[in-house]
Amino acid sequence: MKKGINIWSFPEGMKIAECVRLAKTVGFDGLELALNETGELSLETGEKEALKLKESINETGLEIAGLATGLYWSYAMTSESGANRTKAIDVCKKQLELAAVLGVDTILVIPGAVGVDFIPGSEVVDYDKAYDRALEAIGGLALEAAKTGVSIGIENVWNKFLLSPLEMRSFIDSVGSSYVGSYLDVGNIVHSGYPEQWIRILGHRIKKVHFKDYRREAGGLHGFVDLLAGNVNYPAVMDALREIGYDNYVTGEMIPAYTHHPEQIIFNTSAAMDAILGRTSHKA
Repeated sequence: MKKGINIWSFPEGMKIAECVRLAKTVGFDGLELALNETGELSLETGEKEALKLKESINETGLEIAGLATGLYWSYAMTSESGANRTKAIDVCKKQLELAAVLGVDTILVIPGAVGVDFIPGSEVVDYDKAYDRALEAIGGLALEAAKTGVSIGIENVWNKFLLSPLEMRSFIDSVGSSYVGSYLDVGNIVHSGYPEQWIRILGHRIKKVHFKDYRREAGGLHGFVDLLAGNVNYPAVMDALREIGYDNYVTGEMIPAYTHHPEQIIFNTSAAMDAILGRTSHKA
């Protein structure tokens, strides 16, 4: 397995080039980029700019581990608004297009939400409507994914939707495309389940993996903590990943940022991931 770090783990506002330098310095194999509304990598980025970005990153010896986006919190494929649903689908198409240029094999997609507690005033959608709309949208996007050769990885997030590994498996299988699978976030599971069980149930459907950690006792967003400081059973997670033959990226997505010396989280995450992946001996 390769060791990646998500760009959201870095201090807010840090340029991609600086994130690349730091990620390379501390021993990551790849950096997961994020598509934004505006900025260095955005909905306005063209093929030429994306190719230039890819070359500049690869020249350092670092790979692009994946392509995420936070835009699905603003635009949902499950929304009651047709315009909002269309925008979400357009975001995904742009993501696929840029990923193909960047040489990324899988994009991170949130297929919508029934409700989102951590976004005040967010829309609440009937579960059955959300399911049907998400299935229709992802079904159509699977054709786009096949054209680009880039897979759609559906992330399990706190969206009150696809709440169990059985439901996630059923949803993916209903789409029926090898270009649609799971973007498994182990930390997001812990408040209601066990990531090692999800891994075994989803099996070959897992395209990419996010590493986070979570302390159940804290509850809510306050429960997210540094790797190895929470309740994720990482030895069991690694056993399950090896059991299904997973050999792609495991990518640290660290939230929240440190209040002081925010770059230190990159160093700490790298060291913790080395321990999890068995890259260090821990000998005195």
